[in-house]
Amino acid sequence: MAGSEPGDAMPEEAPPFAGPMPPEGGTGPTARALMRAAGAATLATVAEGGQPFASLVTPAIAPDGAVLLWLSTLSEHTRQLAREPRCALMFLGEPDGPNPQTAPRVTVTGLAERIEDPGLKAVWLARHPYAELYADFADFGLWRIMPMGGQMVLGFARAHRLRAADLRPGPDEATPPPAPAPSPDPEGVP
Repeated sequence: MAGSEPGDAMPEEAPPFAGPMPPEGGTGPTARALMRAAGAATLATVAEGGQPFASLVTPAIAPDGAVLLWLSTLSEHTRQLAREPRCALMFLGEPDGPNPQTAPRVTVTGLAERIEDPGLKAVWLARHPYAELYADFADFGLWRIMPMGGQMVLGFARAHRLRAADLRPGPDEATPPPAPAPSPDPEGVP
């Protein structure tokens, strides 16, 4: 059961997991690549009364591995994060065929915080250049979530526990520049 204070139920690091062999290259690089490639993710927050709430968000990954979100205070999930910073994000890759359960995916947990950082805002905008249109609206702001652990699923019986250290780039790992997300269809049709 969750504690009464924000962060009570969040361990510093996820416990080790005796699961299947990690992918070639290791779980960390694979998980970070999946996260960087995702132009969108699902954000899970805690609504009033403890009810779970899920939203579509557009993440970017900071050089230190933190997830960056540009959120409006008009959105329910932003108000929920301000009240209760515990959250989770799911990043989804492309399925291998018609079964959506074959899609590689990474779920991370962490604590969200609103920050003012022009350099990290530029990182987020480099990933989502179409958002320049509303980047300076007064109700928008930058949120940072440092992953504390999670899980990566790469197919049937291929789930891997992720520790916080797995989700941070190594000291000699260069962070590639963010690839811009595809621009939305001008007609508004996905």
